[in-house]
Amino acid sequence: MFGLGMPELIIILVIILIIFGAGKLPDIGEGLGKGIKSFKKATKGEDEIDVTPSEEKLETKKKEEKKEEV
Repeated sequence: MFGLGMPELIIILVIILIIFGAGKLPDIGEGLGKGIKSFKKATKGEDEIDVTPSEEKLETKKKEEKKEEV
């Protein structure tokens, strides 16, 4: 890939473990995963914004209008 073999990757992982500690590694992995997922979604996603209200919002609005009439 980038000329990195297994020994180089292990050394990099050990350095990361020393810097951040074992407790923070799951948080860092989760953050990276969310970032990658968000980036993929943004690049592959639709350009249009959906502004149609959901069924729940329509029902809530109808109930509020009925309350105001009474």
